[in-house]
Amino acid sequence: MKGLILCAGKGTRLQPFTNIKPKGLLPVANKPLIHYGIEKLVELGIDEIGIVIRPNLHPMFMDEVGAGERWNVNITYIFQINPLGISDAVKHAESFMNNEPFILLLGDNLITQDLQGLCHAITHDNHEAAILLRKVMNPKQFGIAEVNKDRIIGLEEKPSEPKSDLAVLGSYAFKPSIFKAVRAISPSARGEYEITDAIQWLIHQQYSVAYQTTDKNFSDVGTMEGWLEANRWMLKQLEEEGLLKTPSESEYPGTTIIPPVCIDPSAELINCVIGPYVTIGPNVRLESCILEHSILLEYAILNPNHYPMTNSIISPQSVFVQKDGGSGK
Repeated sequence: MKGLILCAGKGTRLQPFTNIKPKGLLPVANKPLIHYGIEKLVELGIDEIGIVIRPNLHPMFMDEVGAGERWNVNITYIFQINPLGISDAVKHAESFMNNEPFILLLGDNLITQDLQGLCHAITHDNHEAAILLRKVMNPKQFGIAEVNKDRIIGLEEKPSEPKSDLAVLGSYAFKPSIFKAVRAISPSARGEYEITDAIQWLIHQQYSVAYQTTDKNFSDVGTMEGWLEANRWMLKQLEEEGLLKTPSESEYPGTTIIPPVCIDPSAELINCVIGPYVTIGPNVRLESCILEHSILLEYAILNPNHYPMTNSIISPQSVFVQKDGGSGK
């Protein structure tokens, strides 16, 4: 079995941040989002992973992901010049898959559910595809699955009258029959080749499509709100699992730390109140800051003179200095 992660989207809802780096490389708890996806695949014993990107992003991905050495896997970059939807990206990966089954992840989704159930559905239970689902409060905003016993019998994208509250989360397992489906479908009304249409084609052709449900944390890191939400629950989860070290306040003069926070060792903090749910990236310098529920990217410099900031994402190399009675920059 192989793995495939899609990272060719333009991330327009996350501009201006995605003008600097693609969504898949944006950090959650100071780790690029795509690293979490790679780790999910490694948990399954997968050591051949394809990553679909736009050609101009290749140098960035080589810098932050490389060829897979840190995970002891082999990463192959697959180029999609024009992002025309998930099914189009899958089509580009057909030769890489070489007629093997695979797990598909979206590079802007962060999940905590292990994917053994998806894997088992196609390797042992003879299904052609399997999808991760979760109950949601607002099904009109998601792709929704209609199920019967252990199978999916229908999919609908953002339905006006949802037939269930089971949302498609963006984690899939496929046998090679999916390539017949992505070649058979037409573009949707928005001009993209939708994966929901390809899966619906499998269902119409009497292929069996299974599912796994989860109630664990999940975020679509496609908006500022989604990014901040993912940062919050990931910090909390890392703290609960004992994987997040709370810095000693003695390391930062006059600074109060309210966990959970994630602070890069190269950051400098003076006379601040930091937390909860704050991630501070490399080489950030903060003085007289009151911050909570925020993400600060590398080389940001802030001195807002104790003006509280919350639910904020600070761009790389941003400078904001507030003098007494003066203005910021």
